[in-house]
Amino acid sequence: MVSFKPSDEEMAFIHVAKDFAMEFIRPAARETERNRKVSEEIVKKLGEIGMDKLELPESFGGMELPILSQVQILEELAYGDLDTVQGLPGAGESAAFIREAGDHPAFTSYKKACQAGSVPTIAFCHPNQPKLTISQLEDSYSIAGETVPLRMGKYADYVLLLGKEQNGEEVIIWLENGPDTPFKAVDGDYRLGLLSAGFASLSFQNVIASKEAVLARGSEASELASRAMSRIRVMEAAKEVGITSGALDYTVDYTASRKAFGSEIAKFQGVSFNVAQMAIHVKGARHLVLYAAKQIDEGAADAAFHSIQALKNAHRSVRFVTDSAVQLLGGHGYVQDHPVEKWMRDGQAQVAWFEQEHDLNVYAGDWLLNKAERGEAGDLVRTVSTSSPS
Repeated sequence: MVSFKPSDEEMAFIHVAKDFAMEFIRPAARETERNRKVSEEIVKKLGEIGMDKLELPESFGGMELPILSQVQILEELAYGDLDTVQGLPGAGESAAFIREAGDHPAFTSYKKACQAGSVPTIAFCHPNQPKLTISQLEDSYSIAGETVPLRMGKYADYVLLLGKEQNGEEVIIWLENGPDTPFKAVDGDYRLGLLSAGFASLSFQNVIASKEAVLARGSEASELASRAMSRIRVMEAAKEVGITSGALDYTVDYTASRKAFGSEIAKFQGVSFNVAQMAIHVKGARHLVLYAAKQIDEGAADAAFHSIQALKNAHRSVRFVTDSAVQLLGGHGYVQDHPVEKWMRDGQAQVAWFEQEHDLNVYAGDWLLNKAERGEAGDLVRTVSTSSPS
C-alpha cells in the first residue's frame, strides 16, 4: 500500500504553512494584486519560518526537504493565494537545478548570499525561446535576443538558462546580472492573472557566458534538466492543487449558505453534481501529485513521466474547478467581493505560463518512446502496443 502520510515533523511544517496562508496570505491577496508585488512583511515572515528555502540544499542554508513534504506545504500556501506564492522572491524554480547540480563553482556568490541570510531572486529561463539564440564560441557561449516573459524576470539578480545551442546540443548556463554579463528586463508584458509574479522578458545584447558559467552541456545537461524539471513540474502542480482546493471549499460554503425557493442551492441537482465533479478533480490531482513526488524521492526510473502526468492533470483541473466556482456563484462569481474570479484568472495564467498541455503531451510521448527503463509507465506502452482495434 502506498502511503503519503507525513512524519510528525513534516506535519508540523504543513500546519504552519496552512495557518500562515489563512492569517497572512489570503487577507492580503487583493492588496498584493493591486500593488503587483508581495509585501515585504509577508516575505520577511515567510523567511523567518524557513518557507523561502524549502528546496535549497543545506549547504546553502536551505532546508532540503523531500519533494513529498514540499508539495504538501506548497499546496497549503497556494490555498491562501497562488498569485502571492508565485510572486515570492528567491530561488524559485532554479532551486531544483541548484539541488541537483550540487556545489557547482558557478554558484559560489549565490551560495554565500544564502548562507548570509539573503536569498537573491533567480529567473528561470525555460526552453522554447523563439527569440533567443545561444551560440557556442571557442571556449564560451554568446547569448542574444529576448526571452518570453519569465516569472520574477522583473526583479532577477540571476538567470538560470536552460536551452539549446544552434547545433541542437542542450546547455545550462548560470548568469549573474552585472557589468560583465548584463541582461535587462523589458516592460510591456500584459496578463489578467498572476499580476504579482513579476513577469518580464529579459533582453540579452550579445552576452558572453564563460565556460565557468556553464553548469552542464550535452547528455549531462539533458540528464540534469530531466531530474530538475521533474521536481519543478510536481511543485507547480501542487500549487495548482492548492488554488483548486481553495476554490472548491469556497464554493461549497457559498452554495450551502445561499437559498433559493426556500432551499439551499447546494441541494439542487445541477449544483451538487458540479460540486461533486470539482471535488473529483481536486482529489485526483492531489493524489497524482503526491504519487509523482514519492516516485521522485525514491529515484524511480519513471519519475519524469509521472511528473508530466501530474502537471498535465493539474492544468486540466485548475481550469475546470476555478471556472466552475465562478459559474456556481452566479453573478457574484464575477465581482471582486468574492475571490473566485481572481482564482480563475490566476489559474488560467498559471496554465499559460508553464508547460502547456500540448507541450506536456509531446514530452510524455518522447519519454515513453525513447526511454529503455520505464517502470510502471511501461504498462501504458504495452497496453497500447498489444491492444486490438475495436
